[in-house]
Amino acid sequence: MNPVSAAFGLGVRLRNTLYDRGVFKRRTLSRPVISIGNISVGGSGKTPFIMTLGRLLRDRGIELDVLSRGYGRKSREIAVVDPAGSPEQFGDEPLLIARRLGVPVVVGADRYQAGLLAEEKFPQSRLHLLDDGFQHRRLQRDFDIVLLQPADFKDTLLPIGRLREDFSALGRADAIAILPETPFPVRGTSKPVWQLRKNVHFMAPMSRVVAFCGIARPEQFFSGLRKLGMDLAGTLTFSDHHCYTQRDIVRLLKAKAQTGARGFITTDKDAVNLGPLVSQLLTFETAGLELELEDAPKALETMLQTLEQRRGCRF
Repeated sequence: MNPVSAAFGLGVRLRNTLYDRGVFKRRTLSRPVISIGNISVGGSGKTPFIMTLGRLLRDRGIELDVLSRGYGRKSREIAVVDPAGSPEQFGDEPLLIARRLGVPVVVGADRYQAGLLAEEKFPQSRLHLLDDGFQHRRLQRDFDIVLLQPADFKDTLLPIGRLREDFSALGRADAIAILPETPFPVRGTSKPVWQLRKNVHFMAPMSRVVAFCGIARPEQFFSGLRKLGMDLAGTLTFSDHHCYTQRDIVRLLKAKAQTGARGFITTDKDAVNLGPLVSQLLTFETAGLELELEDAPKALETMLQTLEQRRGCRF
C-alpha cells in the first residue's frame, strides 16, 4: 500500500477506536436511525437505495424522514428541503429524494441537529434514514447498511484511491447490499448479504444521442446505456454534483451539432442540476436508476426486528 494511503488508514482506524471505546461521544435521537452508507467515495447507489428502502417502509405503513449532509449546497444552515427549491439551497441528491420519495428531508452537516429538527417538525415520522452515514459516527445509529460495488475490490485507500475505509470496517455493518457482479463474500465478515438488481428506466431508446453526466463514475452510466441498446453519438463528463451553467449548455449543443445527434440523455441527478436550463436542450431524456432488493420482505423483517430489539419500539 502507498505510504500516504497507509497513513490515512491509520488515522481512520484511530478515530474508529476512539469511538468504539467511548472517548469520542455519540449522540442518540429519540427515534431509530437506519444508516445507508459505503466504504468508498461516491457512486455506490446510495440515493437510489434510500428511495427503494423508503418505498418498502412506506408500503408497510411506516412513515419516515431522511437526514442528509446536503453535499454541494451553498447554505450551511440546517434546513427542511423544499421540493421546489434548488440544488444550491439543498444539494442535488436531497432534492431528488424529496421530489421522488415524497418524504421530509432535512439537510445539515451535523446530522444529530438535523434529526432534532426532523423530530420537532415531523411527529408522524417513526424513524430516520441517514444518507451516507457509515462514517458519520457522531450520530448513533440502530441499523447500518453498507453498499458495496465491484470497483471497491480493486481500489485502495484515500487519497491515492477512493476507499474511505478498508474492508475490516464491515464489522460495524448490520447488513451488506451488493449487486450481482460484486465479488462477494468478503473474507472475515459473516454479515447478512442483501442482493440488489439494477434497473435503468427511460421512455424509449433514442438513436444518436449525446450522453452526459456529472456523477462519481460516469463510465458506468455510459456503458449501462450501451448495454440497453442506446446509440451514443458522443459522451461528455462533468465533475460530480456539477451545477450546470449557460456555458455548459453551449458546449452540449455544440457537441450535438458536431456529432449529428438527435438529442440528449443524462441522469436524474443531472436533470436536477440543470434546472430551467434543460429547456434549451429540446430533445431530452433522463435515465433513472432503480435498485430492486431481492427477497425484500425477509430483509425488511430482519431490519425491523433488530430495531425492536435495540430500541424497544414495535413497527
